[in-house]
Amino acid sequence: MFASTQQRLFNLSHRIPRQSLRFSSTMATPPSFPFQRSTSLEPPAEFARLRANEPVSQVKLYDGSLAWLVVKYKDVCQVAVDKRLSKERTRPGFPELSAGGKAAAKNKPTFVDMDAPAHMHQRGMVESLFSKEHIDTMKPYIQKTVDDLLNAMIEKGCSEPVDLIDKFALPVPSYIIYTILGVPFEDLEYLTQQNAIRSNGSATAQEASAANQELLNYLGDLVDKRVKEPKNDLISKLVVEQLNLGMIEKSDAVQIAFLLLVAGNATMVNMIALGVVVLMQHPEQLAQLKQNPSLAVPFVQELCRYHTGSSMAMKRVAKVDIELGGKTIRAGDGIIASNQSANRDEEVFPDPDTFNLHRERVQGPYDALGYGFGPHRCVAEHLALAELETVFETLFARLPNLKVAVPLEELTYTPLHKDVGIAALPVTW
Repeated sequence: MFASTQQRLFNLSHRIPRQSLRFSSTMATPPSFPFQRSTSLEPPAEFARLRANEPVSQVKLYDGSLAWLVVKYKDVCQVAVDKRLSKERTRPGFPELSAGGKAAAKNKPTFVDMDAPAHMHQRGMVESLFSKEHIDTMKPYIQKTVDDLLNAMIEKGCSEPVDLIDKFALPVPSYIIYTILGVPFEDLEYLTQQNAIRSNGSATAQEASAANQELLNYLGDLVDKRVKEPKNDLISKLVVEQLNLGMIEKSDAVQIAFLLLVAGNATMVNMIALGVVVLMQHPEQLAQLKQNPSLAVPFVQELCRYHTGSSMAMKRVAKVDIELGGKTIRAGDGIIASNQSANRDEEVFPDPDTFNLHRERVQGPYDALGYGFGPHRCVAEHLALAELETVFETLFARLPNLKVAVPLEELTYTPLHKDVGIAALPVTW
């Protein structure tokens, strides 16, 4: 009888999908992921529980597949630098969070979805334009962009509440990245509108798709123009140093430009809006910032820890079996490393759920992970920091009486299963 029982178990095990067997050692019913934020502005409550009890655990994705979720700071950093893990979305087991993500994974990849050495090779084509040294040379232009947009707002006045996102938070990062790419000034407003349609969530799927294609078509035309007449911009750099030498195809240049155009744009818009809301929630810290605008630097550091604007991008698939957080992760298993949870890790950031612009910054490997970690850390981090610091040095200096025109709980926030953000921010001053 024992032998026949063994045989039945053997037969049963061979009918169970291999991935199901891998994860059977943890909780019986994995929770669905992404989790929902606990409130409009607060991270999912599940993260704190998992950090305390099961820092590497299983979750179920939209299609029923399983992946490992990593929530502690040290483990998230390990995932980010482990060369045994792959960023290539076409590998079996890579954890996509939606049907749209799975479809997008079939597109020709850019450097964010490549492993070494291809990753650094393509990233290196544009990285010099996002170095701290180059961004420092752009700071006068960033300041002028902020000033011009605020001047336009002040000139029109606020007899009725003004949407700060539409008039300021959206155009600031949009105008700057378009300028880096080489978009003529007269096209900035139109392209900003198209980008808003594709990303703001209020357009129909058809409208968003049409706007997406419009941006791709525009960038394709711009590449053609720079082939004929190169200028001092990023697209010209790709054309002269790569396309003309046969190193990349036109489609590569378009996709790299498109990535840089859209990848961080919605995140930057949300971070500006979230920064305003945080200051409304902490009037004593707002008063300090008004008195000393240089506090914008530590304010932005804390903002990028407290609100993780891009919280679902650190995904990998194991190329070989590895050990992580006391768990065995098999080759072909997907891994989601939550920088949002890591940014609230009590072992690294004491009292993590309190916003404190005077938080003592821990140097070295313990910086907040708002921009990721390791070789795939956001290429445009220095640009994003320069923009945010300029915004918060300037906004309340120019508009000291700026107020949100409705109670904060009545604002329209992004859906609870998506990155934290704000859809519209009516203000007066």
